[in-house]
Amino acid sequence: MTPDASTWRSAAEYDHLDALTASDLAWEWLRRNDAYDTDFEASLAGHGDPEPLTEHIRQRWGLRFPRRSAHCPT
Repeated sequence: MTPDASTWRSAAEYDHLDALTASDLAWEWLRRNDAYDTDFEASLAGHGDPEPLTEHIRQRWGLRFPRRSAHCPT
C-alpha cells in the first residue's frame, strides 16, 4: 500500500510522534519497510516449520514473537 504523501510537509500530520515511546516510534518506521512486510507476511503464511523463519526474523529485525497477537487467526 502506498501511503498518501500529499501532506508530508504538514507538521500537524506528525504531532502524534511526540507522544510515542521509543518502541512505538521504531514500529512506525519498521511497519513501512517492504522487506519487513515481506518477512511478516511469510510468517503468517504458515508453510512448513516456522522455526527457521522465526530465527531469520530474530536475526534480521531483532524481534521476538512469544505468542500470536489477539487479532491474528491461529
